[in-house]
Parts: sequence; structure tokens; C-alpha cells
Amino acid sequence: MAVPTDPIGVFDSGVGGLSVASAFHQLFPAESIVYFADTGHFPYGSRSEEEVQGLATAAAELLIEHGAKVIVVACNTASSVALELLRSSFSVPFVGVVPGVKPGSLLSGSARVGVLATAATFQTRVFTELVDQFAEGVDVRCQVCPDLVALVEVGEVDSPNLDRLIRGYLGPLLLEGVDTLVLGCTHYSFLNPVIRRVAGPGVTIIDTAVPVARQVGRVLEATDLLRESRGKGEVSFYISGDTAQFLRVAGRLWPEGARAAMVTAPPDASTGSA
Repeated sequence: MAVPTDPIGVFDSGVGGLSVASAFHQLFPAESIVYFADTGHFPYGSRSEEEVQGLATAAAELLIEHGAKVIVVACNTASSVALELLRSSFSVPFVGVVPGVKPGSLLSGSARVGVLATAATFQTRVFTELVDQFAEGVDVRCQVCPDLVALVEVGEVDSPNLDRLIRGYLGPLLLEGVDTLVLGCTHYSFLNPVIRRVAGPGVTIIDTAVPVARQVGRVLEATDLLRESRGKGEVSFYISGDTAQFLRVAGRLWPEGARAAMVTAPPDASTGSA
């Protein structure tokens, strides 16, 4: 049975989920975090739904083994195709991430919203339902952004090359009168400053990292699992791929998170063997 001193679990295919984990850590510093970066299977966006569901199930099992009292699926692709399965398979609460279509539609004065995401996210039933439910009368423009996730994964979050790519992705949206941009991938949170600079002051940026972190806090309160302490929680990492590279990039994106209390490789989800 979970107790308040247990950690929360967070997983993603790489460093993107650190945007949610660091937002949570800032809001609830006493809470400990166990973060699983499944870099050995990066990226999830190019895999089939069945593969992602298997990898997400293995990630959840790993985090539960290490005492996670709540699990954050900090990957838009995994949340879109595996969240229902995870909730039906495990008793621990799960919090997912979805593109902020609802707040984007509410805030858009021009009723033109641009969503930046991976092709896999746009192809899911969850995204279609978000648009149908929350964007009635709103022109939602979908922009696939090849290369951005891979650049963040190696720590490139501000460079001339990145600036050029983002200008290319945003250009058509801005010409069409989009006044609100939704960041539909947790990796993109680290590109928020560049996106904001390119988009200009007249464009609202919707980043769900902080709202998701707040939702985790609400779940902890509702289940009486919020840790009542003025201390500082520990952050532990489990990494299925290149440990050194992940920690190097994590140190750039979230310096406080670079101190890994524990690092190991989980079982391979595709074979079930170590």
C-alpha cells in the first residue's frame, strides 16, 4: 500500500518528460521522483500502437517496482495510445499529457490555433476527440515538426539551426493568422523561449508542463498521498539507453536533476528478458 513518503514515477522515451518532472519538483519540492528514460527505445513516435503499449506497460512495471505512488505518462504519444490500458492494468493512479487544445481554443482571439506535435500524436483517436470536443468553430492547424525531438534529446535547445527549423515550421501558421500555439510534445517545452521569440509577442504559447504537474498534486491530495514535509525529495533516474548522454543532457536542461541517486537498465519490454 502506497504511503506519502513514496516517490512519484515519471516516464518518457527520453528527456522530454523532465519538463513535467522539473515543474512538479518546483511546485512540490518535498516529493521524491523516480524518472525512467526509455532512451533504448527512443523515439516512441515512430513505433506502432502495440509497441508503445508494451513499452509503456514495462515502464509502469519498473516504476511500480520502485515504489511509485502515482505515475506520470510524460509522453504525448504514450498518453494517447496507452493511458487507458495502463489505468485498466494497474491500481496505481496515472496522469497523462495531451496537447492543450482546450485552453488554446479558449484563448484564441482569431479562432485559429496551431498545434505543434509529432505525426504520431496527430494520428491518434485522442487528438481527434480533443479537437471535436473542445475546438468547435476553431480552425486548428496541425504542424508536424520533424527533427525537434531529436535535437532536444541531444541538448540542442537554442542554436541557429534550431532557429531556422522553427521559423520554417511556424512561418505558414503565422501567415494564416494563428494567434495561439499549442506545444503538443513534452520535449517542446524546452524550446519555449525560441518558439516564443520566433512567434512574436502577439502569439500565445500553450505549454502543459505546469498544468500537468498541478494535476499530479491534486491527485496526491485526493488520495492522501501528498508528502507533508519541508525537506527536499530525491530524484532518481533509470535509463535504458546511453546513461552518460542522458545525464549530460539532463544536467543542461535541469541542473538540479543531474544528481542521479540510482541508475540501471530495465528489462527489454519486447522480450521480457534482462
